[in-house]
Amino acid sequence: MESNEHQHRYQSRPRPYAVGGVSMRDLLASCAAADAVSRPPRAPEPADPRTVGEPREAA
Repeated sequence: MESNEHQHRYQSRPRPYAVGGVSMRDLLASCAAADAVSRPPRAPEPADPRTVGEPREAA
């Protein structure tokens, strides 16, 4: 009798489910896109004064 109550208790719980129609690949891509547009653009890196204007020699 006790085992039937135990089984009934677990069967009555709602199970988590995945939303149909959205693949994991699409979900991850949408998260990456949202992350990319939610950040401000990076500031340009300052030029290194040691390398600006120096001619490069051929090997």
